[in-house]
Amino acid sequence: MFWIASTEGLIANDSSVHAGLRTRLSGDEPEDYTDDSQQGWIRIATDDIDEIGVKGVITSIMNRVGTEMPVYLSIDIDVIDPGLAPGTGTPEPGGWTTRELIRILRGIEGMNVIGADIVEVSPAYDGSAETTGMAAAQVAYEVLTSMVRRGLIDQARSKVTVHEGKDEDKNENKDEL
Repeated sequence: MFWIASTEGLIANDSSVHAGLRTRLSGDEPEDYTDDSQQGWIRIATDDIDEIGVKGVITSIMNRVGTEMPVYLSIDIDVIDPGLAPGTGTPEPGGWTTRELIRILRGIEGMNVIGADIVEVSPAYDGSAETTGMAAAQVAYEVLTSMVRRGLIDQARSKVTVHEGKDEDKNENKDEL
């Protein structure tokens, strides 16, 4: 899907990130990443968190995406290890913990997220504790609260700018009197 969107010019190349990848079941040969590279995506594997930590993942994402460009965030719930979130149609061991994903989402809250989705939640495969559903609900909460917080901050900044402009206009008028 991302490949089609990119070829149609719907994705800003050189600013996209695939984070939490682990494709060893289907292979991790260089040709598996050719389309990603050609479209300007960077890849952050789940194992990278062991080397660079949560803060390193956050820094990599923020350095790539920044805070101004509009961002659509798509979160595949199977980024979380199936031992913690089994209710997915594509379970693959070795994923991040729910806590790690939440910390990453909180760390990237400065991004200009304008939309998001959470995919691959499959209640039929979730246990009676519904841990996947709870994880997905928490992820949605984190994304939505970040979007609201960013909106409130931007709104406050624009009011300050407007008020400063009005104050400058008043001062200019005083000089004319």
